[in-house]
Amino acid sequence: MTTVGVYLSLGILLPSSVAAGYFIGRVLDNAFGTHFLYIVFLIMGIIGGFLQLMRQVMQDTRDDGN
Repeated sequence: MTTVGVYLSLGILLPSSVAAGYFIGRVLDNAFGTHFLYIVFLIMGIIGGFLQLMRQVMQDTRDDGN
């Protein structure tokens, strides 16, 4: 049951990290008058979410082997 909770939280973490990256980029675009920072921060949010997902999966596969 604990593993289910961890994976449900990852289901929330992935879209929220993407949304946070997008909104941070939009705020910085408005502040600096640019039009590309939202893409940079969106990509950073996607990468960050997938890295956390991979860390959790790798940790779970190590724990299952013991």
